[in-house]
Amino acid sequence: MRILICEDSVLLREGLVRLLEDAGHTVVAALPDTEGLTDAVATEAPELCILDVRLPPTFTDEGIRAALALRVTDPALPLLVLSQYVEERYASDLIAAQGGPLGYLLKDRVADVAEFLASVQRISEGATVLDPEVVAQLLTRRNRDDRMLRLTERERTVLALIAEGKSNQAIAGLLFLSEASVEKHITSIFQKLGLEPDESGNRRVLAALAHIENTGGPSTATGQTGSSR
Repeated sequence: MRILICEDSVLLREGLVRLLEDAGHTVVAALPDTEGLTDAVATEAPELCILDVRLPPTFTDEGIRAALALRVTDPALPLLVLSQYVEERYASDLIAAQGGPLGYLLKDRVADVAEFLASVQRISEGATVLDPEVVAQLLTRRNRDDRMLRLTERERTVLALIAEGKSNQAIAGLLFLSEASVEKHITSIFQKLGLEPDESGNRRVLAALAHIENTGGPSTATGQTGSSR
C-alpha cells in the first residue's frame, strides 16, 4: 500500500516509516507539516494518509484542517488521524465531514504494532476505525434527545461496539450472544434512532456517531477497534 505520513515528531515519523515499510508498505512521502501536503497527495497518489492532529506552526488544529481539506479534494482517500489525547471536537468534525474510510486513533495505539497495522489495513479496505476512548467520549458527551433513552442497556452496549467498528461476529463473541441476536439488536437500534438499517457498514458507523455526538448516551463497551458491519 502507498502511504503518506504527515507528522512533526521526527522520532514518531521515522518510526512509522520503518514500521510500515517493514510490514511491506511503501511510504511515498513523510512530511513534518502540511506545507506541500496537497501537492504530495496529487503527485504521489497515496492509498492512505496518516496525519497528526496538531502540526506546525501553531500546533493546534493544522492536521485536522488538512484532513478536512483532503475530504473536499479527494473524498474517497482513506485517512488515519493520530492524536496524543482525545480531541472530541476534532473527531466530531471529521465524522460530520463523512466521505471515505476514516481512522482516529490515539498515538499510544501505535505501540501495539500488530493492532496498529491491522487498523491501517482495515481503513485501507473501507472500514471506520475509531479509538475506544474517542468512542466513549462521543457516546457520553450529551443526553439531550429521548431517542437514546429508547435504547435498552444491551442495545447501548451493542451500539458502542458498532461505533468502535466491531463486526457482528466480534460483538457476538464479546457479549456471548449468537450473531442472529446481535443482528436483531442492531435492527432495533437503528429503527429507534431513525437510521436506515440497509446502509453500508462505513456509512452506518458514521451516521450512528454523528447522531450520537449530537444527542448523547452512555457507553458501556470496551475493547479495540475492528471492521464495521
